[in-house]
Amino acid sequence: MRIRKALVTAANPRQRTLPLQTLVDQNGVTKSALQIVLEEAAGAGIEEFCVVVCPGDEAAYAEACGALRSAVRFVTQPAPRGYGHAILCGREFIGAEPFLHLVGDHLHVAQGGTSCARQLIEIATAENASVSAVQPTRESQLTSYGAIGGRLVGGDRPLYQIEAVLEKPTPTVAEQQLIVPGLRAGFYLCFFGLHVLGAEIFSLLEEQQAAAPDRPLGLSPALHVLASRQRYLAFTVAGRRYDIGAPYGLLLAQLALSLSGRERDRVLTQLVELLALRPNES
Repeated sequence: MRIRKALVTAANPRQRTLPLQTLVDQNGVTKSALQIVLEEAAGAGIEEFCVVVCPGDEAAYAEACGALRSAVRFVTQPAPRGYGHAILCGREFIGAEPFLHLVGDHLHVAQGGTSCARQLIEIATAENASVSAVQPTRESQLTSYGAIGGRLVGGDRPLYQIEAVLEKPTPTVAEQQLIVPGLRAGFYLCFFGLHVLGAEIFSLLEEQQAAAPDRPLGLSPALHVLASRQRYLAFTVAGRRYDIGAPYGLLLAQLALSLSGRERDRVLTQLVELLALRPNES
């Protein structure tokens, strides 16, 4: 399996400006969130990119790509018909190849020297299978993410055979259907915003669309079917995801980038100074 293309979704009308927000990366350089996402993928070996955007957003996104602009193609999602439909819009670009999928409003900070995207691609290549990155997530956050149920198959590696996928389940439903033996109580494996998928996902999405043409098309139902038809894995990458659309998400992402970069000591000093300025609550 050789993965050289990436598909980035950024067409949610409620989140269309998030990838255009600027942050300071680990090297102290100001960049858009989109550029940080693209550069992580490029550092993992991706050569060509497709970004799915809302109509009319192409120029702003092109400007936000930075030095990778020449390697990026833009595809529009004509109407907001769901996350799965946005992925389906990239079918012509991907063709029959496996691909890396990223969401434009999530940033990833690795623990160690290997990026989250590279970790995932290396596992997918070694296992010759579709693999989704996951992160143990408190049940209070379940309604913000897709989640999986399955069993550990990686021995000493956090690699799981996926048996079920649900989109934003309630804690009650998750407790019944998304059990992962060995996971800490109150935690579930939720998607990380990174997937390596085979081109067969497009056929599954088309099946879902044909079955309910008037409904928004999600990705999780197609992934659930994928798990029932072939070997589909989840891998807990060494790192953390930051949803910049969540409350304080952009702030937390910026802090994570800063504290993992060369300005760590300076940022820590400034944080301590800010904490010292808190008014007494006595």
